[in-house]
Amino acid sequence: MREAAFVKQNKEKWQKIDSQTQHKNISAEALADNFIELTDDLSYARTFYPKSQTVRYLNQLTARYFINIYQYRKKEKNRFLRFWIEELPLIMYKYRKYMLYSFIFMLAGVMLGVFSQQQDSTFASLILGPGYVNQTLENIESGDPMAIYKSTDQAPMFFFISTNNIKVAFIAFIFGIICSVGTVWVLFSNGIMLGVFQYFFYKKGLLLTSAMSIWLHGTLEISAIIIAGGAGMILGNSILFPGTYKRIYSIQKAVKDAVKVVIGLIPVFLVAAFIESYLTRLTEMPVYFNLIIIGLSALFIIWYFFYYPYYLNKKRNGKDQIV
Repeated sequence: MREAAFVKQNKEKWQKIDSQTQHKNISAEALADNFIELTDDLSYARTFYPKSQTVRYLNQLTARYFINIYQYRKKEKNRFLRFWIEELPLIMYKYRKYMLYSFIFMLAGVMLGVFSQQQDSTFASLILGPGYVNQTLENIESGDPMAIYKSTDQAPMFFFISTNNIKVAFIAFIFGIICSVGTVWVLFSNGIMLGVFQYFFYKKGLLLTSAMSIWLHGTLEISAIIIAGGAGMILGNSILFPGTYKRIYSIQKAVKDAVKVVIGLIPVFLVAAFIESYLTRLTEMPVYFNLIIIGLSALFIIWYFFYYPYYLNKKRNGKDQIV
C-alpha cells in the first residue's frame, strides 16, 4: 500500500485517538484498544515507510498513549471504588441493547407460561413441581397462601437462595458461549416459570397477594437474571459478530466485560436472597411496607443499571455516544 493511501485510510482514526489523549478519565478498555491499534499501525509504517513523517507522528502519538497508560496504573489504588462508580455503569451503557434483548426473551417466556397455564391447569405441576403445587394448595386452603416461605429457617434459606441465584446468573452468562442460544434458553425457561407461577395464583384469586410477596424480592432477583442474560449475549454475539476485531480478541474482550457485569450482580442477588429469606415470610406485613421495598428496589435497578450509565456516558463524552 502506498503511504498516501495508508495515511488516508487511517487518518480519521488517528485524529480521534489523538483527541482522546486529552481525556484524563479515558477508560482502561479504550486505552488498551487504542494502544494496540497504534502499535500495529506504527509497526506497519516502520516496515514500509521507515523514514517518513508518518512514522514520526505515530511514534509521538504512541508515546503519549504510553504515558496515559502509566498514569492509569497509578489509579489502580482506587480500583474497587472506580469499578462501581465508573467501570460497571459504562459497560452497562455500552451493551444496553443486549439488556433490552434479554428482557424481551424473558417477557416472551412469561407470556408463553401464562398462555400454557391458561390452556392446561396441570401445566403448573410440570413446571413448578407437583410437591410445590400441592403444598401451595394446602396453604391456600389454610388461609396462608405464601406460607411456603416459612417452611425453612432463615439462615439456611438465605445461603441456598443466594448461591442458587448466583449460579443461575453464571449459567446464563456461560451458556452465551453457544452463540447466545443457551442464554436465551435460560431466560425463556425462567420466564415460563414466572408466568406460570403468577397465573396459577391469579386463577385462585390471589394475584395481588402473590405479587406483593414475590416481587418483594423478585424485583431485584428477576432484574438481575435479565441483566445476567444480557451478559451472556455479550459473550455470544462476540462470537457471531466480531466486527473489525479478530474473533479470538473479540471473545476475550467480551468475556472481560461480561464477567464484570455478572460480578456486579452478586450484591444484588445477596440483598434479594436476604429479603426472600427474612422478609417474604412476614406475610402479615402491611401492603404499604411491601410497596416501599418493591419501589425502592425498582428505583435502584433503573437508576444504577440504566439511568446512571446513560448520565455518566453523556457527562464524560458531552453527547450520547460511547468512546
